[in-house]
Amino acid sequence: MKPAPFEYYAPNTVDETLARLGEFGYEAKVLAGGQSLIPMMNFRLAQPSIIVDINKIAQLSYIRPNEQSGVSIGALARHSQVEHHPLVAEFTPLIYETMPHIATVQVRNRGTFGGSLAHADPSAELAAVSVALEGSFLLRNLQGERWVPAEEFFIGLFTSVLEPDELLIEAKVDFFITTRGKAFERYVRRYFRPNYNLLWISEHLLDDPPRTAKAIEDAILYDPWLNSRWGANSVRITGQYITWLPKRKKGWLSKKKK
Repeated sequence: MKPAPFEYYAPNTVDETLARLGEFGYEAKVLAGGQSLIPMMNFRLAQPSIIVDINKIAQLSYIRPNEQSGVSIGALARHSQVEHHPLVAEFTPLIYETMPHIATVQVRNRGTFGGSLAHADPSAELAAVSVALEGSFLLRNLQGERWVPAEEFFIGLFTSVLEPDELLIEAKVDFFITTRGKAFERYVRRYFRPNYNLLWISEHLLDDPPRTAKAIEDAILYDPWLNSRWGANSVRITGQYITWLPKRKKGWLSKKKK
């Protein structure tokens, strides 16, 4: 199928983009990498009458250190750019470990960090990881800007607090000065193409003993399809033991008492 008719705008600056979003509101959709939006438009699951393409705004493609000794990632930074960036590897190793799990090389070459977050797919890797790392997102419109914690940003299936006249500018993750370990693991209940990831666990894992991890502070489990509200699908398992079962034939996680 082909998308429904739409008007196309390709602004060169953030201010011009915000002006378009303020003008068209709910009629407009922002096009970044297009790896989710374009297929949805082709199947007519999404039928925006206005497309605002932000790919010309090079100023949003940055990855740089922030004042909290962490990393700030511009909304247009490509997944492949984040995947291979030395700052990400040094200051946010969990993100660095997660990036190769995202889709395929072709998708990572086009998909953007901010686009994935704004899409608010509960099965997406970056959603779970950004919450686990207590990240925050900079949202901006013509009236000003605001910082939103990742845990408050996602409110439901493909739904976030991002208003129709707002643009996600940046994601910020601070560096944890700690000896805690970090790990990312994917659990897929149904094996088909494409794979939809139904359960996530990430952050703050420490070997104790080998092959067993103890959740020191905030390991987060995501089962996003249980219901539509994000918060009800995250389970904090602070202080519990988790045994990794690599074959996953009879389950993935098993808990044991201390």
